[in-house]
Amino acid sequence: MSVPPPGVDPAHGAYSVPPPASKPRTSLSVALEQSRNRLMVTAAMVAVVFSAIGVKLVDATLFNHAAEPRPRMAAEVDAPPVNRADIVDRNGNLLATSLATQSLYADPKLVSRPDEVARKLTTALPELDYKDLLTKLSGDKRFVWIKRNLTPKQQAAVFRLGLPGVYFEREERRFYPASNLTSHLVGFTGVDNNGLAGLEQQFNKRLTTDPKPLQLSIDLRLQHIMKKELQTTIEEFSAIGATGIIYDVRNGEVMSMVSLPDFDPHNPTGLDPDTLFNRATLGVYEMGSTFKIFNTAMSLDSGKIRVSDTFDTINNIKVGRFTIREYHPFRHNLTVAEVFQESSNLGSVRMAMSLGVQHQKSFMTKLGMTRPTSLELPENGWPLVPNPWREVNTMTISFGHGMSVSPMHTVNAAASIINGGVLHPPTLLKRDPAVEIPGEQVISPKTSAMMRRLFRFVVTDGTAKSANAKGYVVGGKTGTAEKQKGRSYARNSRMSSFLGAFPMHDPRYIVYVLVDEPKGTKKTYGFATGGWVAAPAVGRIVKQIGPLLGVQPVDEASPEVINATYINTAGQTTPPAPPPPPAQPKGSTVASVPPAGNKPR
Repeated sequence: MSVPPPGVDPAHGAYSVPPPASKPRTSLSVALEQSRNRLMVTAAMVAVVFSAIGVKLVDATLFNHAAEPRPRMAAEVDAPPVNRADIVDRNGNLLATSLATQSLYADPKLVSRPDEVARKLTTALPELDYKDLLTKLSGDKRFVWIKRNLTPKQQAAVFRLGLPGVYFEREERRFYPASNLTSHLVGFTGVDNNGLAGLEQQFNKRLTTDPKPLQLSIDLRLQHIMKKELQTTIEEFSAIGATGIIYDVRNGEVMSMVSLPDFDPHNPTGLDPDTLFNRATLGVYEMGSTFKIFNTAMSLDSGKIRVSDTFDTINNIKVGRFTIREYHPFRHNLTVAEVFQESSNLGSVRMAMSLGVQHQKSFMTKLGMTRPTSLELPENGWPLVPNPWREVNTMTISFGHGMSVSPMHTVNAAASIINGGVLHPPTLLKRDPAVEIPGEQVISPKTSAMMRRLFRFVVTDGTAKSANAKGYVVGGKTGTAEKQKGRSYARNSRMSSFLGAFPMHDPRYIVYVLVDEPKGTKKTYGFATGGWVAAPAVGRIVKQIGPLLGVQPVDEASPEVINATYINTAGQTTPPAPPPPPAQPKGSTVASVPPAGNKPR
């Protein structure tokens, strides 16, 4: 039997190597192993700590909505939509909208060299003040605004600088495509996009919670026409300002409202207060003879006075040391129709006094003249009403002095006088045709129909012939009031106005113009009254807006128009029969003459 060589495994036929003898563990090897284990534990702990820090940073920069904005290097493609709704006119034209912009801020703690950063920023943005910026960047705050609402060009210039600690933040900026044209209406917002004036302030909550555009009753086309004519009138008569309103008498919609001077709503800071002042709604004035509209309507609606009644317009009225007289004296007493036509002060006073103080006060209150209008603007003036309301107040109010109201008060009340007697609340919002129009009957339809005749009478035969616009059947009432300065009236400082309406056989619109401190010209023979200043402007406006509003010109001599608008000085409303054709002598014949250029057939 053979014996396998040493080292060979008999079962596998391979060499079997005996395991080496184990060496005893020394103190050095034990120390090395412990050090290695501690190092691994320390590394694991460091990894956990840095992971926690990383998670915290991600949460702070991406998910945390703290007061400080998170850094953004440019406008993001997936930026959320703007947060303030648009404002549009009745035809959908844009009056106010919000655009996403980028604002620049800094974390001074991360700005290593404030002087260098300030120098570079003022180079890119020259409008910045170097010293002010350096103070901000050297402070202890963690957040300072550098410039809000950068233009894309400005943003690109700063972006190229690559400044540590300087960041962009997405914001919104309000833009007004119509600019000055609707500044007193729409108003403006502040740097934080909150409304500070006009409809922006009045509807601030609505605009920030409802994305649907706010649609106004205003027609931008009418705004252009109104502003152009007001500006022309201001320049012609060297006036200090003017205001104009176009008003739908059927539903109370304000279709145009302009106050001059106006302003740029993109930059309303540092302006003269007179420029920001809305003459149409906030200004309250003694309206002069346009108030005879209400005095006459009150008298006729009382049932105690008829349009044919006669009043003393010859003898002046003395009240203490004052005397009420006519602007142009009359040589005979006037009927109510003539009092309105000729704008008689004495006739108006005696009409009012025949009804009494309480009657006048109640009537004016019913017309809304003793409280602010319901128009949706924060700039809504309070009327200046006499308290106590005495006889002398009744006298002066009858011809438009001693009580101050806004032009919007005057227009709103006048609309109720000619529209059938219904006072609708004025509105700057386009009414829903499916919703009933609110209104209150303030005079009878019969009185309203008579007042329409008197309106027309003033334009055809009275103080406002220059307001006529052929085919549009214009009517209205002039007004001239001396302005009170201190405790007396200034004779050469006046408010001249005309309240026009058309078409008077079926009233639809009021056009009102008031001019502040006009000066007479050679063309007007030195006069600066409502008939010379405001009435022509209204006539020009009517000719331009009539076609836009769908009012078709008519034959003013047609029976339909004459029967609805005729009145004479005696107060008769039945038009005279047309004269018969001239009689032909017996036996005579009239030859038929063919049209020129045509031969008889």
